[in-house]
Amino acid sequence: MKVEKILLADDDENILWVLEKFFADKGLPVVKTKDGGTAASLLKKGGFALALLDINMPGRDGLEILKDCSGAKNPVAIIVMTGEDTLENALEAMKRGAFDYITKPFDLDELDIIVRKALESVRLKLRVTSLEERLKKRWTDETVFVGKSRAVKEVFKTVGRVAPRDVTVLIQGESGTGKEFLARLIHANSPRCDGPFIAVNSAAVPGDLMESELFGYEKGAFTGAVERRAGKFELADEGTLFLDEIGDMTLDLQAKLLRALQEKEFYRVGGREPVKVDVRIIAATNQDLEKAVEERRFREDLLYRLNVITITLPPLRDREGDVRLLADYFLDRFQHEMGVERKGLSEGALAMLERYHWPGNVRELENVLRRAVLMTRGMVLTEEDLDLPKRRKRSGSLEEIITARLRHLVERTAGTGGQELYSLVMPYMERPLIKLVLEKTKGNQVQAAELLGINRNTLRKKIKELKIRIEDFKGQE
Repeated sequence: MKVEKILLADDDENILWVLEKFFADKGLPVVKTKDGGTAASLLKKGGFALALLDINMPGRDGLEILKDCSGAKNPVAIIVMTGEDTLENALEAMKRGAFDYITKPFDLDELDIIVRKALESVRLKLRVTSLEERLKKRWTDETVFVGKSRAVKEVFKTVGRVAPRDVTVLIQGESGTGKEFLARLIHANSPRCDGPFIAVNSAAVPGDLMESELFGYEKGAFTGAVERRAGKFELADEGTLFLDEIGDMTLDLQAKLLRALQEKEFYRVGGREPVKVDVRIIAATNQDLEKAVEERRFREDLLYRLNVITITLPPLRDREGDVRLLADYFLDRFQHEMGVERKGLSEGALAMLERYHWPGNVRELENVLRRAVLMTRGMVLTEEDLDLPKRRKRSGSLEEIITARLRHLVERTAGTGGQELYSLVMPYMERPLIKLVLEKTKGNQVQAAELLGINRNTLRKKIKELKIRIEDFKGQE
């Protein structure tokens, strides 16, 4: 254990002699000085656990030095000594951050108690600082978004632009693409990184309990509310609140959430006084919220509030080359998590992973590899070890895939009085095709029209009808 060093600063030789002997008996090394300026320089260099400073010294007085130490990174407990027992001195010393204040002549038994408490306080601060650093390192290590595909690079660029800015973000993507992970990445790279990150899944909490989950409740608000409880909004104060699967939130709760976002305050269930909070909202969904608005399942004004910045996470099947990187990452991580030797993948197993369609995205890849590592004795994972569902492999013609997707819509619409099915479906067929071609041609409409085999004016008309933003495709690398 590191030996704790003590600084003694007093212009009285007798006091220095008494204190030096006092600490020598405890086996603690001391550094002495009779000059306030020297004491200030020594403290600035650091390395001391405790300092005893006289108020009146040549060069600089103890209270001035104490003020300089208030923002120091290295924790040091300072005990102020004085021969003038005045209330003003005591108040000023404690106000400037002194651990304690003693009056000369002091009782050594009393000083012994104060010193023990002071050193224990410093030890505790050092342990807390060490723990915070380890947690911060772990947080940083765990918020590494793996991928080098073009689709992921575009996500990285957006995160780099929006993370430092305190704006609301809406993350869209299929289940398992890593929406919460991306939210944590944004938080970790934001000015709120030292604040809390609180996540709540709207789909996992019953609708009648969601309000108290978000906003908390007062004692006696309902049966079982035996004490006041803080909700997720309060817990996330000065940090980030991640609202996952927000498309599953009830309309009634959406209205209360909208008010909380607009006013930056809310009422606990059963409460009469508003609670003010400073929270950044990141929401996520695997649903088409614009379609939900059309179907009156989601409030349009809330959607406007949420999608200040929208980030769309690509499915794993569209992230060319990332399966290999992710597999290496997970196998490295499992080695540390499970305490097993690092396992590799055969070429056949890797090819199998890259051919697979991954309907469960990154989460499914992680689970497949975790199971293989646990169940396989060998050091190399083969195709047989991966246990991928064959029925989910990429198969079928384009027509078969489209037919399967449309069958559900036709069956749901038939017999319900729905009309104009053709005009309803065609924009969903045309929009992605035109957007993909514009992406390929970097927004060049002449080239896009040639590739599609249609007239340029027809393409312009389609872009306008389908509300495609042509500027989203210009200047892409």
